Amino acid sequence: MLLRRDFTKLALAATAAAPAFGKINSVFGGVPLGAQSYSFRDRDVDGAIAGMKEIGIGYTELFSGHVEPKVERGPAGQEALKKWRLGVTKEEIGKVKAKFDAAGINVYAFNYSFRDNFTDEEIDKGFLIAKWLGAKYITASSNVSTAKRVAPAAAKHKMIVGMHNHSRIVPNEFATAENFATAMKEGSYIGINLDIGHFTAANFDPIAYMKEQHEKIVTIHLKDRKKNQGDNVPFGEGDTAIKPVLLQMKANKWKIPAMIEYEYKGADTIAEVKKCFEYCKAILTA
Repeated sequence: MLLRRDFTKLALAATAAAPAFGKINSVFGGVPLGAQSYSFRDRDVDGAIAGMKEIGIGYTELFSGHVEPKVERGPAGQEALKKWRLGVTKEEIGKVKAKFDAAGINVYAFNYSFRDNFTDEEIDKGFLIAKWLGAKYITASSNVSTAKRVAPAAAKHKMIVGMHNHSRIVPNEFATAENFATAMKEGSYIGINLDIGHFTAANFDPIAYMKEQHEKIVTIHLKDRKKNQGDNVPFGEGDTAIKPVLLQMKANKWKIPAMIEYEYKGADTIAEVKKCFEYCKAILTA
């Protein structure tokens, strides 16, 4: 079991190593600024990489949809994904990694969302895929109950999993501080991937929560939403404390990558993500 100070050492060591893997320097005010590649979900992995290069993004949390094949929704699709996951090789994943390496983009985390319907073999394979990608962490839009099965695999692979929150407060889904606390009781390799937009929409305070739990946060997601389950809106137009959060990270020298997750309705994806990036960059370099 990891002690709290050991968790912090692991996180800081991983962050310190990051610039060596990423030729694009997108660290501003000491804060690594990147993007969840889900932001480029209308493009394939090559298009996502091209967009990040154009904008100047050096860190990514790689969405599994940019690695796994596209399948139909439903049982047949899930079975097809299971077959692919269990059969994919290090060489195949290495080709994806090579594309990011060539672009100078650090795959900081792999977004692989463990769910209750995952087999133990699928859970274990997620860690191998993450390692083959060169990722330091996994992030997961998971069920709360799945943490009990993920924790032993995370400990086995010595890879921290950051659980991702959404705004809807429903049973067995991550949204509240209590949900995170329940999962983290399963072991020290369970951490937090805090989405400050969703946290705000659920009427929680990301600033206070980050002060309390920053040592357990592997990445944050940046988006702007209105309170009371409000919409996603362009950065600076909602209720999410993006600026105070970034300035808090800068002032406290928390080396937590801030990943832009573009979800509001905009025009061209690259143009919109660039607006988000420049908005955050201006805050951190002022």
